[in-house]
Amino acid sequence: MIKFLDLEKVTAGHANEINEAVSRVVNSGWYLLGEEVKKFENSYASYIGADYAIGCGNGLDALWLIFRAWLELGELQQGDEIIVPANTYIASILAISENGLTPVPVEPDPITYQISPEKIEQAITPRTKAVMLVHLYGQCAYSNRIEEICRSHNLKIVEDNAQSHGCLFERRHTGSLGHAAGHSFYPGKNLGALGDAGAVTTSDEALASAIRAIANYGSHKKYVCRYRGRNSRLDEIQAAVLNVKLRYLDADNTRRKEVAKNYITGITNPAITLPSIDNYDSHVFHIFPVLAKNRDNLQQYLTHNGVQTLIHYPIPPHLQECYPQWNRMSFPVTEKIHREELSLPISPIISNEEVAEVIDKINRWHQ
Repeated sequence: MIKFLDLEKVTAGHANEINEAVSRVVNSGWYLLGEEVKKFENSYASYIGADYAIGCGNGLDALWLIFRAWLELGELQQGDEIIVPANTYIASILAISENGLTPVPVEPDPITYQISPEKIEQAITPRTKAVMLVHLYGQCAYSNRIEEICRSHNLKIVEDNAQSHGCLFERRHTGSLGHAAGHSFYPGKNLGALGDAGAVTTSDEALASAIRAIANYGSHKKYVCRYRGRNSRLDEIQAAVLNVKLRYLDADNTRRKEVAKNYITGITNPAITLPSIDNYDSHVFHIFPVLAKNRDNLQQYLTHNGVQTLIHYPIPPHLQECYPQWNRMSFPVTEKIHREELSLPISPIISNEEVAEVIDKINRWHQ
């Protein structure tokens, strides 16, 4: 079986360094808010091109903390509207609604699957205060046009950078393009920990300070709580692992791009819609999505022929039971993507022979 992502092999590639890093933490006797976290926060902020990185528990918390901090600082008010792509993972939406803010889903571009600038502009109202850009599948969603729209309407830009570590826009990394960005280091990400982990990046000093406190029970000083916070802290072991893996991120992304190019040039089955890529620098291929009208049949066929695939994602947010007020809304482009999308195996450790086998199997598939 060609695995969708062989995490055991990914980790084994850095086993000695990871074991040494974890042992160092274990033997130190200091497991939270220590030197490994400081080192990772400094290194990651420098890599992204932001002034600050604040480690936290996971990617959802990272996005939640951004909005919560703006509420605490008076930059946002309950009920304010946040424009967000309709075809995102549910975490993007939860971070907004769980802060008492109003998510406003809009359709993506049908070619790139990234949020449409035209749809953003059409959705702006007097209550709109921010736009969340989700760099879905590892492709940069930011554009100069979106920047112009947000600047002209005085809107904040939040980046959901959970899938795009290392992605570039005109030599700047995603995660440094907006006012703040949330990052997930879930094990399967391009930069993955050995458990849940996340971070916020920003160059706004006041925002960074508030986020750091809110993530630590609302406290800058022990037992003195300025905000009603929560416990969402990056632990020393996960930071130590990330310090190792950050050194290999660019090389890993280069390999992902090689795999993607092989798929794009090799898959010729007319029943398959391949990603449209204008600039490989602006994509790090966390996911390699293809569309097929008979997606479920294609997945079953590939499974039967020894190729593991995943669906990102089977149900769009507006059709989830947790948002019943949206269930009658219609987003045709989003619904088509979620109905037809299938993710092919892609990772830094997949072999050329395995890629060739995936291509061969897909080219032999008939609906």
